[in-house]
Amino acid sequence: MKSFRVSVHIVPRKGLLDPQGKAVADALHTLGFQAVGDVHVGRHLRIDTTATDAAAAEASVREMCARLLANPVTEDFEIAGVTAT
Repeated sequence: MKSFRVSVHIVPRKGLLDPQGKAVADALHTLGFQAVGDVHVGRHLRIDTTATDAAAAEASVREMCARLLANPVTEDFEIAGVTAT
């Protein structure tokens, strides 16, 4: 077994109300950043795990997200990276 660090981004699904993202977008506009469109505020997780290889580590974290870490009704997730540690 090898050690891996897996980075995951979880954000609200597109089209769903994201009050925190709206507040950030409005604040950025107030500060003069008019080019900013939508903002989505989510979570970033860094999971240290062991697996036989990077593909197995990613598959395990995908299952974690699907079963617990991300709400499948309101959130999307993406694996941002898998690195050996």
